[in-house]
Amino acid sequence: MVGFFSRFSVSRDGHRRTQSALDERKVLPPSSEATTTSTVVVHPTASIHGTEIAIEFKPLGHPSEPLDNDQPVQCPLPEPLILNYLESLRNVHPELSEWHTTLSDLYQRKLWHQLTLKLEEFVALAAFQAGDALIQLYHNFITDFETKINLLKLAHFSVIVSRRYSEKEAAVNYLEGVIEKLRNTRETRIEEPILYIKLQIATFKLEQGDQKECKKHLEQGKSTLDSMTDIDPSVYASYYWLSSQYHKSRQEFAEFYKSALLYLAYISVESLSEPFKLDLAFDLSLSALLGENIYNFGELLAHPIIKSLVGTKVEWLYYILEAFNSGDLVRYQELCRIHGAALSTQPALVQNEKRLLEKINILCLMEIIFSRPSEDRTIPLNIIAEQTKLSVEDVEYLLMKSLSVHLIEGIIDQVEGTVYVLWVQPRVLGISQIKSLRDRLDNWVDKVHTALLSVEAETPDLVAA
Repeated sequence: MVGFFSRFSVSRDGHRRTQSALDERKVLPPSSEATTTSTVVVHPTASIHGTEIAIEFKPLGHPSEPLDNDQPVQCPLPEPLILNYLESLRNVHPELSEWHTTLSDLYQRKLWHQLTLKLEEFVALAAFQAGDALIQLYHNFITDFETKINLLKLAHFSVIVSRRYSEKEAAVNYLEGVIEKLRNTRETRIEEPILYIKLQIATFKLEQGDQKECKKHLEQGKSTLDSMTDIDPSVYASYYWLSSQYHKSRQEFAEFYKSALLYLAYISVESLSEPFKLDLAFDLSLSALLGENIYNFGELLAHPIIKSLVGTKVEWLYYILEAFNSGDLVRYQELCRIHGAALSTQPALVQNEKRLLEKINILCLMEIIFSRPSEDRTIPLNIIAEQTKLSVEDVEYLLMKSLSVHLIEGIIDQVEGTVYVLWVQPRVLGISQIKSLRDRLDNWVDKVHTALLSVEAETPDLVAA
């Protein structure tokens, strides 16, 4: 690891397209039973994804304008050609023979919903994670029924396919074509799939270094989301993912942290690969430490993705997060000493050493306040100085900083050398902090019970009087 966010590239997938043996396809001759009133002309048109089939119908024996042979009308592929393509897949991947049989059966029976569900599993198979296999699958199979399935599912398939293009511009052009198809369906609810695809286009723009265009898409996406209801979680996840990557490219730690956590709120962690989880957990941890005004680490530590750090070479980062969450300055200094070599490979941590020390001192202050009973909130400054290893003057600055960012509310008494704390910002507690709170609650219950017994004992005397 050479620096903040160095482990994780903006793109979730890197792909190289290879030439497929399926680019060359034979066109079946027209049926001998074709009607005499029309003729079918088949034009193979070369494109980046292989050979598309364009079919042109010419009426015969009727006075009409002749069709331009150079501008064939795009129509769905003939069913025999599609079945031949699926059969060719079976020959290339005999181990997936059952999959191809199922897809062919569902397609011929026109069970579009069941076919969609099967395709979701099919496109995730390892055999289709390299080269242009998915591009071929889309253009030779899915295009025939793309408008008959759930349009958001179509958007999902299109985005997956777009990541297989080696050239970003080709991928963008492909996605823009899908958007045009969606608009032509004239369905009532097409904003959702169109937004999903536009967010992927913005991701490609960001990968090309066009932050301005990416920001424009983010603003438009936010406006669209605010105007819609009952939005699929995948659309929210796509939006917050793009937002996190935009802020990451600008080294905006706090904004990345918030967007990445919101992204995780809309997806299942189990669906992510282990390398992806490790990279995201690493980036989240660094952004939490370096992000301005981020003093609550409990939410991140409670998320299952952070466990991806445990048992790896960057496990030290997990323990540093725990030290910050508990405000344990001694533990933090010990970890810095033990893992000094690893820390030195992270320029962002080295450059922000003073900020990190200030942050853990503030968290140490919050832990001091949290550990005291509610009736004892007047804290001598020298006690804070002792635990934070600061001078009294520096403690005063620390308190003013905490007050300014609304972590605490209180009154500093310089004459008495104390601070009276009225309020502390709520935060997500760890297991050890919850145990401490439980013990204090038990003590409070005991006090209430003692007071009850005292009142009961004195009640007869009070009544007699």
